[in-house]
Order: sequence, then C-alpha cells, then structure tokens
Amino acid sequence: MNAPAPSAWKALLRRHETILLLVLIAEWLFFYWAGTTTNRRGVVVGFGTLDRQFDILRHTCEIGLLALALTPVILTAGIDLSVGSLLGLCAIAFGGFWHDAGLSIPLAIALTLTCGAAGGGLNAFLITVLRLPPLIVTLGTFSLFRGLAEAITRGAVTYTDFPAGFLALGQERTLGLPTQAWIFLGVAIAIWLLVHRTTYGRSFRTIGFSLEGARYAGLPVNRRLALVYVLAGLIAAVAAIIYTARLGQAKADAGLGYELFAITAVVLGGTSIFGGSGSVHGTLLGVAAIAVLRNGLASLPVVIRMNAAEELAGVLTGALLLVALTAGVIPRIFSELRARHRLVPKSPVV
Repeated sequence: MNAPAPSAWKALLRRHETILLLVLIAEWLFFYWAGTTTNRRGVVVGFGTLDRQFDILRHTCEIGLLALALTPVILTAGIDLSVGSLLGLCAIAFGGFWHDAGLSIPLAIALTLTCGAAGGGLNAFLITVLRLPPLIVTLGTFSLFRGLAEAITRGAVTYTDFPAGFLALGQERTLGLPTQAWIFLGVAIAIWLLVHRTTYGRSFRTIGFSLEGARYAGLPVNRRLALVYVLAGLIAAVAAIIYTARLGQAKADAGLGYELFAITAVVLGGTSIFGGSGSVHGTLLGVAAIAVLRNGLASLPVVIRMNAAEELAGVLTGALLLVALTAGVIPRIFSELRARHRLVPKSPVV
C-alpha cells in the first residue's frame, strides 16, 4: 500500500474534524490537569476518574441523540427548535401511559415513540405541505409541545416510582459501559449509514445546497424533508425514555434548553447552518467537546466555589455556537472581498 502523499496529509490536517479532534484532546487534558485532585485519603477524585468518564457518557446521551437527529435536518438547510420541548412532552406521555393508563413498560415505550414520530410529523406537514419556514414552524411547536406538557401535568405532577428493570436502562452498566451508551452507539451508526452510505444522505445535501435545484432534478424533496423531521421526532422520543430512566422521573421541564446544546454540537462539528455540507462523525466530535466542557467545568475548584457550573456552561456554549457560525462565514466574506478587489480596474498611471 502506498503511503499518502504529503498534500493528502496537509488536507487531512486542515479538515474541520481533525482540528476539532485536536481541540477536544487539548480540552480533555486541560480539565484532567486542572480538575483532578487527590483527597486526604490519597484517593484520586475529580475529572480524571473512570467513574467521572462514565458519568460524562451517561449525562450526554440525550443531547447526543438530539444532535444526531438534527444533523440530517440541518443538512437540508432546515432547523428544528422543538426537539427539546418534544423530549419533555414525550417524557410526560410515557409517565402518563405507564402510571395513569396502567400500561406495561414496553407498550408505554412503543406509544411514546409513536408520539415522538407524530410530533415530528406535525413539523413535516407544516413545512412540506403548507410550505412554511422551518424556523417559524419549529419555534411554534417549541412552545406548543412545552405548553402541552405543562398543561397535562398542570405544572406540578411528576411521575416517579418506575420499575427497577426500566431504571436500569439509564442507571446501570452493560458490558462495562452505561447501558444508554449502547443505544446511543446504535443510533449513531444508523444515522451515519443513512447520511454517508445511502442515496438519502446525498439527497439531503442536494436539498440543502439548492432546494429548487433538487426539485428540478426530480428528487422527492417533500418526502425527504418529511423523513428528516419525523426521524428527529422519533429520536427525541428515544431521548425522552432514556432521560426518564436516568433520573427516575418524568416532568414537564425535561429537556429544557437541550435544543441549544444539540444545535451547537452539530454546527461545531462542521455541519453548515446553511445546509449542503456536514458529517455525522463531526457531530459526534461536537457532542464530545460540549460534554467535556460541561462536565469539566463542574470539576474545577474555582467553579465549584462559585457554584456557577451550569451558568458558565450555558455562557460558553452560546459563545461556541457564535464562534462556529462565524468561522464558516468569515472566510467566505474575505474571499468575496479579494474577488472584488481583483475585479476593480486599476487607474492608469499618468
């Protein structure tokens, strides 16, 4: 086998995913150095412990699932702001199916997945049939789904006392890893294959690059768009089930703010917010970067003394989103300015 040419290595090092991987490694090493200490008994505590790494996996699965769901959506130049609210509504629906309706856990899970797909289907109908902008539609369903969850529970009911077998899904380990990590891995592989190894994935990019061009090319644009929004709703329901199993309770504010973290992970991973380009493995790196940031901040002694880990994580996540958005736009602006400069005729020297 021939070794890659030097130019190929340079191209690899310049890839967004490679740069993000190096940033992730540096981020992890920083928190390992700054957030790992030894207590009076000589026991290592903080960010560097194996249990802490498992906690990162356990607490990241729901946001990671939403980010995976949003990757095909954003590839088509769409957006779904409702996934966090739909997670909360599906969590309440699951609790109601099991606690109030007396259904078995498997049947309650099946109906919850149906509710998630229906929520995604509502977005798909409004976007594909009524031709409404995805931003406005999902902003509306963002409020609708959260409002329904609040109305069902009257803002006070929290479903608890779930069976131990169900709670194991979010609190126990299987083959050495948190159980939900295997579900996340399965969904990640399925989405990666869909986006990178099927004609659907190529059509997502085509639609994101030029919606009207995709229509003229004969692609079933409405069906493809409907697929990504229904799939997003279905995965949001999966995340709701895992969320409920991890916390042992279902409440109306479940998943509050998760859509921001998920969108940030997708854009940080290199998927263009304008559609047409991106990768699932980039999204996974974006999820890992945000997960390490959120959990690493909570291990820093100065942040612990300030009791401001959540607030600081929110500020830095918003800053990361702005950086990721501008990083893709600024080079294009500079290239346009250079092109204009070349087109301007120079005044003749008298």
